[in-house]
Amino acid sequence: MSHLHRVASANVVRALSGASLLAACAATLVATGCSRRTIEVTSEPSGALVWINDQQVGRTPLEADFKYFGTYDVRVVLDGYEPITAGMKAEAPLHEQPGIDLLAAPATLTTTVRWHFDLAPSAETTLGRRAAEELVITRARAFREAEVPTPAPASAPASPSSTPAPSATPSR
Repeated sequence: MSHLHRVASANVVRALSGASLLAACAATLVATGCSRRTIEVTSEPSGALVWINDQQVGRTPLEADFKYFGTYDVRVVLDGYEPITAGMKAEAPLHEQPGIDLLAAPATLTTTVRWHFDLAPSAETTLGRRAAEELVITRARAFREAEVPTPAPASAPASPSSTPAPSATPSR
């Protein structure tokens, strides 16, 4: 076989290898499963309005998609109940850990994070409006009458005559 034929054969093999690699990558992307991440929020009683990271997502019970694991600021509000504000974690399960997620790639996996909130009745609903107002007024008076320590007066700065003037001549 001539030198020209060997070079041409080597180029064909390289081209086929590159095409095979490209086809394998394309097949991997097509065959790769999708993952779905959802947060389920429930409350007792249900019907509470939910905000996640200052975005209203709906009323409980609800399901919302999310992209990133981490801590979320959650606010749950229902008329007649004390509002709840909490930092809630969405932690990555084992199959979403780096490295393991590559092995699980061909499968379609769903990760669901569940958060439940038990709402406590507000003072206004348990005590009645008048009693709740009296409670707030009593707390405000106690706060106003509480002794708040006053800060000590700041010490006066040293007078200009009591501090030595800097020397203009260098010391030898």
